[in-house]
Amino acid sequence: MWVTGLLALVFLVNSASAATAASPDKVLSNHATILADNSANLAFSLYQNMAKEKNMENILISPVVVASSLGLVALGGKASTSSQVKTLLNAAKVKDEQLHTGLAELLTEVTDPKTRNVTWKISNRLYGPSTVTFVSDFVKSSKKHYNYDHFKINFKDKKKAVNTINKWAAKSTDGKLPEVTKDVEKTDGAMLITAMFYKPHWDEQFHPQMVDNRGFMVSRSYTISVQMMHRTGIYGFLDDTVNEASILSMLLAHKKSTLVMILPYQVGSLEKLEKMLTKKQLDSWMAKLEQKAVAVSLPKVSMDVSHDLKKHLQDLGLTEAVDKSKADLSNISGKKDLYLSSLFHASAIEWDTPGNEMNASIFSTDKLKDPKLFYVDHPFIFLVKDQITNSILFIGRMVRPKGEKMRDEL
Repeated sequence: MWVTGLLALVFLVNSASAATAASPDKVLSNHATILADNSANLAFSLYQNMAKEKNMENILISPVVVASSLGLVALGGKASTSSQVKTLLNAAKVKDEQLHTGLAELLTEVTDPKTRNVTWKISNRLYGPSTVTFVSDFVKSSKKHYNYDHFKINFKDKKKAVNTINKWAAKSTDGKLPEVTKDVEKTDGAMLITAMFYKPHWDEQFHPQMVDNRGFMVSRSYTISVQMMHRTGIYGFLDDTVNEASILSMLLAHKKSTLVMILPYQVGSLEKLEKMLTKKQLDSWMAKLEQKAVAVSLPKVSMDVSHDLKKHLQDLGLTEAVDKSKADLSNISGKKDLYLSSLFHASAIEWDTPGNEMNASIFSTDKLKDPKLFYVDHPFIFLVKDQITNSILFIGRMVRPKGEKMRDEL
């Protein structure tokens, strides 16, 4: 009898071990998977809308975090104010509770520092006018699903309000994000603010000693001096001669996400690529990547950008929440006395050399012979694509890195 029990116990242990070995990565729920795919579609729609804006230079947004902020609007809204958010996320058939738990599940998965091995600090705050009263159920739910804090502020004292917001953002990101806004335009609405700092760690580090000063051409007539880091390795690479662009995919630490860079052949050709940038086009490029030896030179810089996404989301269909006469955000305050006056999405990102140690054995082989060149010395598009959820963690463009203008040489 005890032998039968022992065999049964061994069988259970082996089955559990096999299941663990077969499923190393957590599987998202069905509704979280849908929202991951839909946030990727939102990424390209939002990026293209922003890229059309005149005088817009650097762009940096996290689509999964934008989706999370939109989820908060849905949580605080009623009727069509809430349903517009679900339409924008292409999640009209997703139940309200599944929307909130799904978005929370997705963001928790992709920001886990242990499994992703990245530095990603995210702080969220809902600012309301000093006259508002927050409903306790909303405060609890928004904290639970979206990790939002709530704060009353006297927007009529604009200078103090701006100072308070910027101090909070700087503190939340350890000084990486010094400023969210210079002004508060509306004094009677609600303001959603996300402040983030993201620093990827490479699957194989750049050599810390191989850093030098080079020129980055913002335009044909304007060059900035930047530090450039270099390394040669095996990466996903595509030379798209039809669209005149090079595409590079570099794994980040733990191999669960990848940095994808889209570099036009020529300075001043970014607009052409942006117009064709869709999820379908990205998938097409990714399917054609080949593992090749590539000599990479990448600016070692930091970039901080703050976008008020209100207008851009309005263009994409979020029309009620931002309209004082139509907004119903009564789940927030218990009455229709609020609308969304701003949705600030502020991010800082840092490209640096750290990562896992290089595989030095490859240098004694012919695998790195005659590498392709990927020299990032002019504006480019970049994405951080999650391998597990297929979501887009970041999408942006670097047009003007930080640096001093190089003097003209005859």
